[in-house]
Amino acid sequence: MDLRLDAVSHAYGGVEVLRDVTLEAPAGRITCLVGPSGCGKSTLLRLLGGLERPDAGRALMLGDPPAGSLNPLTYVFQHFALLPWRTVAGNIRLVLEDHPLSRAERDEIVADVLARTRLTDFAKAWPRQLSGGMRQRVAIARALAARPAVMLMDEPLSALDAQTRELLMDDLVALWGRERFTAVYVTHNLAEAVRLGHRIAVLSRRPGQVREIAEIDTPLEDRRPDDPALVAVQADLWRLLREEAADADRELTGA
Repeated sequence: MDLRLDAVSHAYGGVEVLRDVTLEAPAGRITCLVGPSGCGKSTLLRLLGGLERPDAGRALMLGDPPAGSLNPLTYVFQHFALLPWRTVAGNIRLVLEDHPLSRAERDEIVADVLARTRLTDFAKAWPRQLSGGMRQRVAIARALAARPAVMLMDEPLSALDAQTRELLMDDLVALWGRERFTAVYVTHNLAEAVRLGHRIAVLSRRPGQVREIAEIDTPLEDRRPDDPALVAVQADLWRLLREEAADADRELTGA
């Protein structure tokens, strides 16, 4: 299932956040959104997910979700939003409880996503017993349990330290290699975008507009931080963003 924004504009209280944005997130690929602070990346994600309606233009879902999908669109946020009184397995089970599934079916789904995210040995652990990286892995497993057509990921690794981010990026790459899931992934981190994105949409400062879309053909599993081609892509992205990022920072500080 593809997601598409067609000439979308949006404002809050008279402040124009997005202007005439056209963007497609194709099935089976990770589309990253980067841009200066306040450019509307998270707003764009909410419009794609149907949490808000655009003031102008259209947000479209094209095609059918995969067979057995319980939620076509599922979010993964920066903050893990795990229930502290539920175990790892219990937190994953939460997204299944409003669906007409038998206990055996729920148990099967939970066991499957625990295995796919390498969490089987932690099924009975409590969130307080887990590191930040492990808790975010639980949040990703919970999203996968709903068998989504698209995962909408809003800076899911930004609260983690650098080493944990690297490990979780490796996990996401391995997971995509097995699942070929579709994702729209918001990040401030250009290295993260180049590591994970098949396509990277660069937004301008507010009101956000698509300045450029970078396509990266190097397979995810073959990407290395010192790859000259990827270093060049990251440098090009920074050249696009540097001046606008500084302007946005001054604007936000003044506000």
